[in-house]
Amino acid sequence: MDYLGKLLEVKEYISSYCNLNKQMQKLKRKLDELSSREVDIISELEYAESFSLKKRKKEVENWLENVKRKKDEVRMMEQAVIQERRLQSRVQLGKCMEELTKEVTELLQSGRFCKGLILDVNDTRGNALLTTKLVGEMFNENMDKIRTCLLKEEVISIGIYGMGGVGKTTLVTHIHNQLLKESCTFGNVYWVTVSKDFSICKLQNDIAKVVSLDLSCEDDEKKRASKLLQALMRRKKFVLILDDLWNHFLFEKVGIPVKANGCKLILTSRSLEVCRRLGCQMNIKVEPLSEEEGWKLFVEKLERRVWFTHELEDVARSVAKECAGLPLGIITMAGSMREVDDICEWRNALEKLKQSKLEQDDMETDVYQVLRVSYRSLSDSNVQRCFLYCALYPEDYKIKRDELIDQFIDEGFIERMTSRRAQFDRGHAILNKLENSCLLEGAVEYFPSEKKCVKMHDLVRDMALQLASSDLGFMVRAGEGLKDLPDEDTWTKNLEKVSLMHNKIPEIPAGAAPNCSRLSTLMLQFNDLKRIPDSFFVHLQGLKVLDLSHTGIESLPSSMSDLDNLTALSLKECDMLQNLPSLARLTALRRLDLANSGIIEVPQGMEMLVNLRYLNLHAPNLKMLPDGILPKLSRLQCLIIYGLSKTLNVKGDEVASLRKLETFAGQFFDVSNLNTYVKSFEGGGPCSYLLQVGLDDPYFAPIESGNFDKQVILKDCRISRSTEGEDSLVLPTDVQYLYFHECHDAISLCDIASLNTASNLNTLVINNCEGVEFVISSSSSSLCAPLQCLESLRLAFLPNLHTLFTREIAESPLVPPTPPPGTFSSLKEFRIYNCSSIKILLAPELLTCLQNLEEIHVEDCGQMVEIIAAPSDDDAEVMMVREELRTITISLPKLKVLQLWNLSELRSICSYGMLVCDSLQLVAVRYCKKLKRIPISMPWLDNQPYPPPSLQIIKAYPKEWWDSLEWEHPKAKDVLGPFCQFSRYL
Repeated sequence: MDYLGKLLEVKEYISSYCNLNKQMQKLKRKLDELSSREVDIISELEYAESFSLKKRKKEVENWLENVKRKKDEVRMMEQAVIQERRLQSRVQLGKCMEELTKEVTELLQSGRFCKGLILDVNDTRGNALLTTKLVGEMFNENMDKIRTCLLKEEVISIGIYGMGGVGKTTLVTHIHNQLLKESCTFGNVYWVTVSKDFSICKLQNDIAKVVSLDLSCEDDEKKRASKLLQALMRRKKFVLILDDLWNHFLFEKVGIPVKANGCKLILTSRSLEVCRRLGCQMNIKVEPLSEEEGWKLFVEKLERRVWFTHELEDVARSVAKECAGLPLGIITMAGSMREVDDICEWRNALEKLKQSKLEQDDMETDVYQVLRVSYRSLSDSNVQRCFLYCALYPEDYKIKRDELIDQFIDEGFIERMTSRRAQFDRGHAILNKLENSCLLEGAVEYFPSEKKCVKMHDLVRDMALQLASSDLGFMVRAGEGLKDLPDEDTWTKNLEKVSLMHNKIPEIPAGAAPNCSRLSTLMLQFNDLKRIPDSFFVHLQGLKVLDLSHTGIESLPSSMSDLDNLTALSLKECDMLQNLPSLARLTALRRLDLANSGIIEVPQGMEMLVNLRYLNLHAPNLKMLPDGILPKLSRLQCLIIYGLSKTLNVKGDEVASLRKLETFAGQFFDVSNLNTYVKSFEGGGPCSYLLQVGLDDPYFAPIESGNFDKQVILKDCRISRSTEGEDSLVLPTDVQYLYFHECHDAISLCDIASLNTASNLNTLVINNCEGVEFVISSSSSSLCAPLQCLESLRLAFLPNLHTLFTREIAESPLVPPTPPPGTFSSLKEFRIYNCSSIKILLAPELLTCLQNLEEIHVEDCGQMVEIIAAPSDDDAEVMMVREELRTITISLPKLKVLQLWNLSELRSICSYGMLVCDSLQLVAVRYCKKLKRIPISMPWLDNQPYPPPSLQIIKAYPKEWWDSLEWEHPKAKDVLGPFCQFSRYL
């Protein structure tokens, strides 16, 4: 029996083995059919979805998932059949295989999809996004501005930029929701949030997802871009919003059809540079809220049921103000103070904000982390250091760009380059990067015309201080009203930079000796500081930058002479400081600034400062510069030593020996020394200079000197062509501003030989020069080149000036004299003051040369009779045509300002013809009582409702004179009346 049983068992095993293999073959055939069907369906789906107007049905997605799952199950079954040897298990496998074959057969049947694979998605425009209410006038203005830009065909892409947390995403979310409601105008609207871990592939996937395009089966970047491009091009109109961009990229690499009709892009970024490099035609900056708007948002987010007490409201307003208009900061802070009524807790929150010592609370998590991302994105460690350095200045402080770049150079943040100018270019590029990244804000000190500054937003500064205090050893107590030096225990060994600027510290206590061997920067400027004890610098041997400018310091301790690592020392505006200790050991010093200090002599040992690059000795009490010092400072790039003392002069050959000089301002002993220096320019002169001779008045300042890089100012010098034994004046060929004061020997510009080569001359001032009788003559062709570039001519206190332009006596009176070609062709501004002999300002032959003239100012010229002269009455033939000349129009097409003051004999602006000035904006006439007619053409008076094309204001005095004026046009007085102001103070 045992034998027969085993035989039957073997027979059953062999039978099950053969059946199982047959079952497996059947299952695999069914699976092959299913796989073929799967391939056909996927191909059909990809083709349909490439049009971006269709999407796969959910049941198709589920079927594909089931096919994938069944294929995995069959592979597992095949492995089990191969590995399993036990009879009982194989019998069980056979049953499972039958069931699996049935399931595959059913899946094959259900994959026919008689009703199709896809759905229309024409109406899938997207849903409105959740957002918060817009607060502030600027948000509404920006909304209108963006919508207006979208309607312009020529504007394809719009960049929205601003600092982190300022509300860019909120603004664009409102735009998105508004566009969804205007399908007829803007078509489809797609929103894509671009994460910090940007890649072309990821952005392609994100855009494909919102337009229902499957790119999962395509790995090639170019093919993916082609499919995405085709999908987007098939949409007639759409707006694509890319939020939070950190990198620039090529649109064609992604597959975005930026040049397709109807395609519009809106981008948001913290960096203006990103928007620019992506080619946005319009860039709009989102600014923080005003103080009142910030308070309004703060109150709204507090959701208080009971209003504040008066005392609590004051503290709450201060808390809101500390958020400096940053919506994210305001919302976060309001959320953390919701339901808080204890004024102590409010005051504590305010103090934390002021001291920037918030721990891991909401402000730290939600706001500072956002701002830190911007900081880390700078990537360049030197740019990051420059950013953190700005936090050394007080809150809301406007930092002059040039001064800041000086500090960057002193600190070594800007690498040594071939020139100081190159370093400044690098500094400006860094500040532009920080501004464009919205980590700094652009500003001006007081007025728009003043030097540009930068400042830090309060919360950005707080974030910077947190980083710098913990990682870089900053101690910043700037602008806090301190009256005493911080306690000794705060001067820890890890300190690297200490800023106590803009306080009221009167002195450093005797015996104070901070033990900070790593301290490299100490900023004490703008304090009441008078004395520093000798002990103070004993343990500060690592000090590199010391700023004591704008203090009342009276003397410096001898221990300062031992700071042999010092690279920058600023004592600017220290007017009580008369003497310095020896500088002989400070051989590492690269910048020494003594501008407007009280020093009376050059510091001892200055000749040893062989590494000095910058030296400013513009000090009012400094009497002289010892011979031989300058040649020893051969590495100087910037030297300022001029003007406030007639004995503080330099020798031309000593300055000429400084071959690396890029900026120079100084006064020479005489014209001969000036000539020596200017002749050294043949190998290339400084980038900027102020060269003076003969100034003996400490309060003298050139009138309206402007802001030029290259100036020459001469007082009481011989400037005309040389006589025997005298040097001719030599001017730099690139001089931009030229000022002659009390130089009495020249009759006209024709006498100044070196003017012939001054081809870059922009502004010429001739003041109180008694010899001048005219400016140019018809034969002065050699002056043509400089006078072609001249933009401003200013004549003042010239008692013998009779005319601007004269002709040679030999010329026939019947032949009109003509100025040399190009004379005054670039002139924009002409001013003449207190010239008592001139009767006629402009000869007719000059008018054709003045087509770019924008301003005419004439004041206190007591004999002035006419502004624009008629032809002379001396000749009978000229008299015969005089009547015809009255019909001529005289055009000054760019004239904007005509100002006539205190001209007691002025009878006519132009005694013949009409003056056509279509650009005229301002007419100012004061005390010109004999002037009865203003012959300015006003053809617009015949058009309703008489809008002047450019006229903005007329200033006249006295009013009785205005009322007595005669007008060519009957409507003139009535129409011009509203533009008039009547005041003696013009």
